[in-house]
Amino acid sequence: MLVRLLYASHSAKPVTSDTVESILAQSRKHNPRLGITGILCQSGDTFMQVLEGGRTAVNLLYNDIVRDARHKNVVVLHYEEADQRRFAGWTMGQVNLAKVNPSILLKYSETTTLDPYAMSGKAAMALLEELIATAQIVGRAC
Repeated sequence: MLVRLLYASHSAKPVTSDTVESILAQSRKHNPRLGITGILCQSGDTFMQVLEGGRTAVNLLYNDIVRDARHKNVVVLHYEEADQRRFAGWTMGQVNLAKVNPSILLKYSETTTLDPYAMSGKAAMALLEELIATAQIVGRAC
């Protein structure tokens, strides 16, 4: 059974481009073996990530993330069973919010700054779906 999990977290340390590249490289290396796809949004020290795949694989990976000392304030924003993947084209796609039109963020949140903690899970998923539709997600395909 496929599931989709959306969570938010803050980085425990200052985020650099090397930090993000390391996360993406690790995800792209391990996710195909686990059958997991998804995307990562990052703005400053805030992350929002979707994981899709089998229920067991997604839940185990999320539990690893919660225990990972690089993350703090890890919160599930949305969890659902899925008939099909929405992010199947990415072993782990990336959204560079610095390049996204601020009006897209404002459409789904109170400000033009990513704050998934202040968004409903439904709004956060709608934002990510719009980012897909407007080709804002980059990264290698599966």
